Amino acid sequence: MTFEIRLRRLPVNSCICGTLFDVAGKGQKVAELEALSRAENFWNDTQEAGQVMKELEALRSERNLFERLAKELDDIRELSEMGLEGQEASDVERQYARVQGEIAALEFKTRLGGTYDRHSAILAIKSGAGGVDAQDWAEMILRMYLRWAERRGFRAQVLEESRGNEAGIKSVAIEIDGDYAYGYLRSEMGTHRLVRLSPFNADHLRQTSFASVEVLPVLSAKEGVEVRSEDLEVGTYRSSGAGGQNVNKTETAVRIKHIPTGIVVSCQTERSQLQNKETAMTMLRAKLEQQRLQSEEDEKRALRGEQKSADFGSQIRSYVLHPYTLVKDHRTKYETPQVYEVLDGKLDEFMEAFLRM
Repeated sequence: MTFEIRLRRLPVNSCICGTLFDVAGKGQKVAELEALSRAENFWNDTQEAGQVMKELEALRSERNLFERLAKELDDIRELSEMGLEGQEASDVERQYARVQGEIAALEFKTRLGGTYDRHSAILAIKSGAGGVDAQDWAEMILRMYLRWAERRGFRAQVLEESRGNEAGIKSVAIEIDGDYAYGYLRSEMGTHRLVRLSPFNADHLRQTSFASVEVLPVLSAKEGVEVRSEDLEVGTYRSSGAGGQNVNKTETAVRIKHIPTGIVVSCQTERSQLQNKETAMTMLRAKLEQQRLQSEEDEKRALRGEQKSADFGSQIRSYVLHPYTLVKDHRTKYETPQVYEVLDGKLDEFMEAFLRM
């Protein structure tokens, strides 16, 4: 009877169909976007139309999930009232535990309610203090986020990369395309510190290295700060890739400077100069919007995070490989000894701890 009593106490209707998940509001938004997608001139702006369809598909998926969970809970309630015993009762209880887990995950998603939390994200990683070790550390961080994106089924693309002279990377910018990518990744903004036995030191001494991570939301042309063409200084140069029919032969790489702010962005990963320019403009819009929000109220500064030098005393998280193994977030105090799993992209616990903070 314990199972039956516990199940009857579950507030099914308020949990699934109430204001917590705003099912009615999402349904209304779906109807609005569906009406918009049927407009004659909808596909005139393919980039904007793509964003609308992406949001529409995500909302439909959420709505279907809510409906499925509500139906499963109703079925479980009916079965529990039948007084099942033995294997049947165990099966129903396992189903109930699974549904509870899915509801808990949905409840957590309600924390991702920021203006741009649902957007894709651009990560800019830069090596800090530590020389060659820091450049190697920046490349390790890059791999960590690429593995995290792969675990979630997100698409990741390198936008700009500057390799180190001996090893690693000096800086890199990547775009991670996925629902709520920015909402999760904004917890990663700041300086990351690594302690290990240096593979680049002849005496194999312990070395401390730093790298900074900046996270930007991917914005459409209609979002954020208006960018005027007269405020831009656009230059082209030859890509510094591994070669090919176009790379290193034509000036396909693009560098854009926003004259009023001095912000400079560049892209060289695409084979077309036009595509590189579009990508660079995406990065510029994100940086300008981030700068605007940072200059407003203090509570909105979370969009960018604390901007500190990548050096001692400024880290948000430490990764220790020697003399013990530990990853510790200095903001949330969450820690784990499974450092190699974290470096392989297991970051969800750190991100969730930050969002709960």
